[in-house]
Amino acid sequence: MAETLTEIDALLAAAGIEPGADAQLLLGHVLGESRGRVQALAIMGTPIADEDHARVMRLADERASRVPLQHLTGRAAFRGIELEVGPGVFVPRPETESVAQFAIDALAAASLEAAAQDESGPIAVDLCTGSGAIALAIANEVPQASVWAVEKSPEAHAWASRNVARLGEGRVQLVLGDVANATRLLGPVLGRVHVLVSNPPYVPRGCVPRDPEVRDHDPELALYGGEDGLDLVRVISKVALELVAPGGSLVLEHAEQQGEAIRSLLTADGWRTPATHQDLTLRDRTTTAVR
Repeated sequence: MAETLTEIDALLAAAGIEPGADAQLLLGHVLGESRGRVQALAIMGTPIADEDHARVMRLADERASRVPLQHLTGRAAFRGIELEVGPGVFVPRPETESVAQFAIDALAAASLEAAAQDESGPIAVDLCTGSGAIALAIANEVPQASVWAVEKSPEAHAWASRNVARLGEGRVQLVLGDVANATRLLGPVLGRVHVLVSNPPYVPRGCVPRDPEVRDHDPELALYGGEDGLDLVRVISKVALELVAPGGSLVLEHAEQQGEAIRSLLTADGWRTPATHQDLTLRDRTTTAVR
């Protein structure tokens, strides 16, 4: 098994992919084992069956052609959950976990306040939900919350539906529709939302991502946000003003260079105390504001 991992690592390294994790995850997928278990089996010198070796090398060849690892395994880890993903849906990234944290923290505070006043749990909305990653992370970590999620793409919505059915525990309402129509789509929670969060398409039209996994495999609808990347942010800012209750929060993911522009447009729309926060790589990633 160790020889197989070395063989995969060499193949991926030649394709510009950092060796280590991908080889272990691909082999774990084939064997039905965790990454940690694969590492242990390799240390113990466990042999691998010929058919398993052939299968994992076929997958390694696809990965070397820069097909996303998550498309090959059909799984993407996000915070404490594992999502089903594939062609047609944006693969959730680790940096978005920090965006979700701001929404989760705000909802946890709202939950405590609601409990103190003997009220029902808080309401969260995730616009441009994609695979459902943020919505389901919220539902998993703030069990008192009711969560609504909106996705425009039928392909992405289909993936989100599978994830919500498996992980939503009946507390995530998934809606197919355009964010521009969010006030109509989310009529039952109009003006009652405690936290509205979104990872919208924010890549400027002329900025093509360098990574082939993103450029060639993530849906364009989930990537590009107009000339300056902020077309959907402008829409979300407007509709969120109608959805979010006074004192509620807006949480937006964006590119490193967009924080100042987003703070300015939120201020102009009437949001209070906009602030931009860094992710774990010390890049500006999240802007928050208060209704």
